[in-house]
Amino acid sequence: MWRRKWRRGGDTAVVDGPPGVNGHFSGTEEELFAEIAELSEANRSDADRDTERRLLRLRHLAGIRMLNAEDNEPRHPDPDYDALAGADRLPDIAAERLTPGLLRAGILRDGCLLVRGLISREDALAFAAQIDRSFAERQGLDEGKPPADGYYEPFRPEASYEMTDEERHWIRAGGGVLAADSPLLSSEMIELFRSAGLPQLVEGYLGERPVISVQKTTLRKAEPTVAGAWHQDGKFMGEVRSLNLWLSLSRCGDEAPGLDLVPRRLDGLVATQTDEAMLDIQVSRAKAEEAAGDAGIVRPIFEPGDALFFDELFLHSTGSDPSMPKPRFAIENWFFGGSSFPSEYGPLAI
Repeated sequence: MWRRKWRRGGDTAVVDGPPGVNGHFSGTEEELFAEIAELSEANRSDADRDTERRLLRLRHLAGIRMLNAEDNEPRHPDPDYDALAGADRLPDIAAERLTPGLLRAGILRDGCLLVRGLISREDALAFAAQIDRSFAERQGLDEGKPPADGYYEPFRPEASYEMTDEERHWIRAGGGVLAADSPLLSSEMIELFRSAGLPQLVEGYLGERPVISVQKTTLRKAEPTVAGAWHQDGKFMGEVRSLNLWLSLSRCGDEAPGLDLVPRRLDGLVATQTDEAMLDIQVSRAKAEEAAGDAGIVRPIFEPGDALFFDELFLHSTGSDPSMPKPRFAIENWFFGGSSFPSEYGPLAI
């Protein structure tokens, strides 16, 4: 068994990996994915932290290879508007009805698609508790206590995709921890995705095998005091093929911070830095209301396991109020097509 050795860089700890994990995989891409599948199956029956660390590294190496593959000119599916016939704006869609065509229709009509029960309530609440534990272990590290095995170990991508302390500080200030910074939780998260059929769904939507990223896969614990800002992620991601999954792990929108949404398709970016919007990615409330038009701004109530799907043009904000009594737990993840993956992000195959 290899021994963990904590080192500090700034105020971020990093962990040395076991032999054979860091560096490159010498086999073919087919062999690489075969090892990921074999280790994943073994970990389902007998969870092991070393296996989860190796899986995370192999998923990163596999993601890099997917970006280097030849372009295949992927296409979105034809939108299934018939599945939305007669439905109001932002209808509740049961998870069993979800198809790539319906997902495309919802995004093109309402800017997003609200799906009830994508994962079970029990699984959502259990994963929320794991996120809470990860936050506590990170706080303990600040106080000089080594975190429990697998809960918080800042991931070190390959050199071309290195992260700065500032990036992690920004995630932390927004009430988040990167999934890749917990090999245990990243493994459990991908298993949740698998159980919900997300790899197949997203591949059908993007027209190519999806990749997630180190920097844009975040486990959230949003306190009511965390203020939101209206934004479109396309403002800072550039030209991408993307699909966002926002997965609620607790009831939110009333007793905990939820999401404020503009429930209509926008064909481009809304002007930023107007009125009270100070940041170059921030849209003002007035501009958001203007973009919403007659549809108006909505704040849905989410139950544990409910999900919202949208793309990089969707205009949204955290919907919070300091009077709310509880924090909100959620997974925020972007799926990308490998043919147009953001160059500054570190890829992870799923």
